[in-house]
Amino acid sequence: MKRLPLDDSFKVNHNPVTLREIVLEKLRSAIMNFQLLPGDRLVERDLCDRLGVSRTSVREALRHLESEGLVEFADAKGPQVAIITLADAVDIYELRCVLEGLIVQLFTLRAKAKDIKALEKALEENRKALKDGELQQVIDSVQGFYDVLLEGSGNHVAATQLRQLQARISYLRATSVSQENRRDASNQEMERMVEAIKSRDPLAAHQACVDHVRAAAAVALEYLKRKQDETGKVPEITLPIALKEPRIGH
Repeated sequence: MKRLPLDDSFKVNHNPVTLREIVLEKLRSAIMNFQLLPGDRLVERDLCDRLGVSRTSVREALRHLESEGLVEFADAKGPQVAIITLADAVDIYELRCVLEGLIVQLFTLRAKAKDIKALEKALEENRKALKDGELQQVIDSVQGFYDVLLEGSGNHVAATQLRQLQARISYLRATSVSQENRRDASNQEMERMVEAIKSRDPLAAHQACVDHVRAAAAVALEYLKRKQDETGKVPEITLPIALKEPRIGH
């Protein structure tokens, strides 16, 4: 993965009301776009100069990114971009299979016509972003698709659990879709999810969702294995069980 340069767009235009949020978004975006790579030290003084903001603003943003799992404070060395290990990534993908599979099943059962229309629109926006957009546009479009699913599922606890992992999920998503030939396959997998949802087939929708997560995992885990010099095969993602409602009398 080639490092992209930090250009003038990285600098912050001061606005007292939203300055903290802007600094946070600039740093998060730089990590997601691979301008800052895993293991890179985040020297506050340098970031202040690049962003054109105070050390307090940078420090608050770094602490927030630490809570998201994108930054880690490595003892006396100070903050650095977090390294998501191969084992961490496997854990995240396995949890995604379970939670997202549930979300998609519930959406299939509960979604209203307007929810399905919103999902189709989100899928089309994703298709356009995958074809012509920059990496951040692609990530935003995928998140837009999942936001519709989360809202329409009606399970706010599961949605909250996924959103707490969102930063690391988005980073792994950026890792997978930046690899060759992944973009087209990703949208086709999401299209199968939508078709199953429109058919009101929760088990087929669940399977399409799990297949999508596993396909993304295969690409991202292979990349992480190479970058982290891991030996052996890429770990397999354990499949969740899609439960059917038991028949009465059994």
